[in-house]
Amino acid sequence: MESRYAASIVLEAHLPFVNGYSREEPLLQTEVFTAEEIDFFETISETLLPLLEVLDRLESNFIPFRLALVLSPVLCQMLCNENLQNKYLHYIDKQLEFGKHELEKRTVDQPEINKLAEIYYNKIIDRRIVYTERYDKNIIKAFDFYRRRGKLEILASCATHSFLPLIGQNPESIQAQMETPISIYRKNFGSTPQGFWLPCFGWTGAVEPFLRAYNYSYTILETHGLLFGQPTPEKGCFYPVKTHGGTYILGRDYYSLCEIEKISNNKVYRNNNLDAGYELSPKLVKQFLSAEGERRKTGYKYLSKETDTVYNPEAASAMIQDHARMFLEKTINRLEEASKHMKEPPLCLYANNADNFGRFWHEGFNFLETLFRMASYYRDFQFINPSEYIYKQNPSSLQVVSPEFSSNGKNGYAESWLNDSNDQLFSHLVRAMERMTELAERFPDDTGLKERALNQAAREILLAQSSDGLQTEVCLRNFTTVYEALGSNYISTEWLTTMEKKHNLFPNINYRMFRRKK
Repeated sequence: MESRYAASIVLEAHLPFVNGYSREEPLLQTEVFTAEEIDFFETISETLLPLLEVLDRLESNFIPFRLALVLSPVLCQMLCNENLQNKYLHYIDKQLEFGKHELEKRTVDQPEINKLAEIYYNKIIDRRIVYTERYDKNIIKAFDFYRRRGKLEILASCATHSFLPLIGQNPESIQAQMETPISIYRKNFGSTPQGFWLPCFGWTGAVEPFLRAYNYSYTILETHGLLFGQPTPEKGCFYPVKTHGGTYILGRDYYSLCEIEKISNNKVYRNNNLDAGYELSPKLVKQFLSAEGERRKTGYKYLSKETDTVYNPEAASAMIQDHARMFLEKTINRLEEASKHMKEPPLCLYANNADNFGRFWHEGFNFLETLFRMASYYRDFQFINPSEYIYKQNPSSLQVVSPEFSSNGKNGYAESWLNDSNDQLFSHLVRAMERMTELAERFPDDTGLKERALNQAAREILLAQSSDGLQTEVCLRNFTTVYEALGSNYISTEWLTTMEKKHNLFPNINYRMFRRKK
């Protein structure tokens, strides 16, 4: 270890599944996008592309940096979907059309807002060019460039962002959630990542054997999941531990999480919730209205978090400098205090949703870039990737600990993911998971139409297990239709083809992964 203190930043990029159904007819000028599609487009424009811009600038300026990124399998599939790529460009063109009207007509008598509209309009043009010409619509390949250079670590995650403690009683479902991503990551990155991101930080002892079985070296837990482990970790969350099975465990730093949340809510920063699409008259945002008059985001946001105050980019930029310096100094002071009680160099690990730096906090990636630039002047401090840090430690220095059942969210013990709003539906999911294993055992070698139906049943189960919970009921109905069709030995080819187009996730899926391991 070159420095006395180290910090890791891990960002998770994931969104619920958006149907990438391809169609032959061209996109219409009057095309209306769903709220889920616009969330996806926003993540590209306000999170992924800005992150790549930061990495590009740091690289060109020879600023050392290390960052870890989770690209969920669902997001990877959507980013590679040609129809969604075309829809994204169509959405950008609508933003430019709207922005031109804002610049040349509506805001000409409002200098502050007009200046912001110009900034946003030019940025959208730049990102359209970067997306189509520099990255050739292949964002994953752009991230892989930095992975191959050793500056970006890519972590794997569950197939459909499943909260694993809730499916732990069905081992075949856990293995399916962990096995499915392997082919996706090998296709996109050429290897299986060392780290495995647990969606919602959901940990239960039932997960660990599967981490070992699929050669994932480490995972990250919520702070209390590590600190309440048995025995209590002597070095707290400042140092990794290992389970009895040999999996390395890192705990995320609670204080850095709270500090960045506090910083991002400063009133000088842009209010990302107040979009012009919600504020202006329907006539002015007609290209972002659904047939029912439902409003959509335009990407043009003019107010700061201070009530009724126009956003000031210069003031926000100056505040970023102060906040980055303050955060860095607090982190180093905390690490310095921890180092008094341990021989090894302590680690501060910040782990959170990537959208918190961009889509939800406009200035977030400027903050990260400033952190990396400032850190380059500290001799005793460095940013490091989790696996790099773990493998620089002496294995004998790692304490053996059994972590506590835990999650993020309300109260930290799965309450956000299983409560009186969904417990009845969950009982149906449990039954469906058992039936999926039954199907895989009953039809181990089927081909043709029956194999297609079984593979679609596997897709529906994986989607039903998603912690997003947006499609669980629909997917369970689809699965039940397949189950009953296989029982009666009649499968509607037309219905199955429609489902394959609507829920076209994981085209190379193999239902046999739901079979019991001998």
